[in-house]
Amino acid sequence: MKSTLISADNIWALWAVLTSISAISIWLEQKYKWASKVTGCVIALILAMILSNLRIIPTDAPTYDNVWSYVVPLSIAMLLFNANLKKIWKESGRQLIIYLFSGFGTIIGTFIAAFLLKNHIPEIYKPAAMMTGTYTGGSVNLVAMADAFDVSGELVTASVVADNLLMAIYFFVLMAIPAMNFFLKRYTHPIIDEIEREGVKESGETKAAQFWKPKNISIRDIAFTVAIAFVIVAVSSQIAGFFKEIIPTGNFALDILNGFLGNQYLIITTITAVLATRFSKFFEELGGAQEIGTFLIHIFFAVIGVPASISLIITKSPLLLVFCAIIVFTNLLVTLIFGKIFKFDIEEMMLAANANVGGPTTSAAMAIAKGWNKLIVPTILTGILGYIIGNYYGLLIGNIMRGW
Repeated sequence: MKSTLISADNIWALWAVLTSISAISIWLEQKYKWASKVTGCVIALILAMILSNLRIIPTDAPTYDNVWSYVVPLSIAMLLFNANLKKIWKESGRQLIIYLFSGFGTIIGTFIAAFLLKNHIPEIYKPAAMMTGTYTGGSVNLVAMADAFDVSGELVTASVVADNLLMAIYFFVLMAIPAMNFFLKRYTHPIIDEIEREGVKESGETKAAQFWKPKNISIRDIAFTVAIAFVIVAVSSQIAGFFKEIIPTGNFALDILNGFLGNQYLIITTITAVLATRFSKFFEELGGAQEIGTFLIHIFFAVIGVPASISLIITKSPLLLVFCAIIVFTNLLVTLIFGKIFKFDIEEMMLAANANVGGPTTSAAMAIAKGWNKLIVPTILTGILGYIIGNYYGLLIGNIMRGW
């Protein structure tokens, strides 16, 4: 292995680089509109890729393995602290229904994409699981599925590059549809009509800065957030290990059951959602979980950018881009069809499709950018639900396709 400026065993220096990349990416996303459109996660990936290709940091190191083993599970637990299932249903029932229909489109699209490209993309169940997860919830689900199915860093990077390029195109389409006469004539749009009557004020802030407003967070909040996340991950890993050992394998059904119940991310998701619902008041008053969890996710994206190479992106990303495109535009088609049948508003449908593909952050950003203030909270809540069901969907689809 060729030497790099920072060696693989220089743990402190590598952590300094990863956390700095994450901090700079978040700052850029909130400071500049171009960076907000690219997203901080992608910026973190690109910065890490540049540093590794310039041989400043190594492409493989124990520090990166620790991010996969410890940082990722903790971040997922923290990001689910707001997953109060009762609140999601009570405050976002209508938005939730079209969101679930939209998620059904993701599953259909994944099967279609896998069928069409199975002879061209090796181990297609891996990108299928990742894309099902991320196109039901968000990047946090892609991270979980990548770890759950032991996806190589190279494939994760190529998938993320394709995913984010496609997402940029898709979000442009979602933003454009509510302004097109073709759709305005065929779907109801009460919020758009209200905005046209009253007018809206443009904000100079980026979408990311508007979403991540400063909050009051105490040392107690940080202490309990970190401690609870560690406890949830510790208990989940033990439970998943138990199921992994006692459930035999050898046939299709048992393999799926073993892969499902023996996965720590499914257990993390289930335990956290139950706790967030049962002790909703405590978790709602606990500040910092979303902020810390999101920062940790940025560290992960920096790590997956490290092994990336230009040749890899050129050779693998185009096919994965087609794979992703089939999924997301099937998602959109199904959303529009069910939206028409059950008479949903165009604003609800576009936010539901956005929440599936990008998660609560991007869907909230779209609602803010469009001035659809009434739908900000419902789309955030349904997007958070996507963090939960995205892991279930991803594990189910991945294990079914692996069995095939």
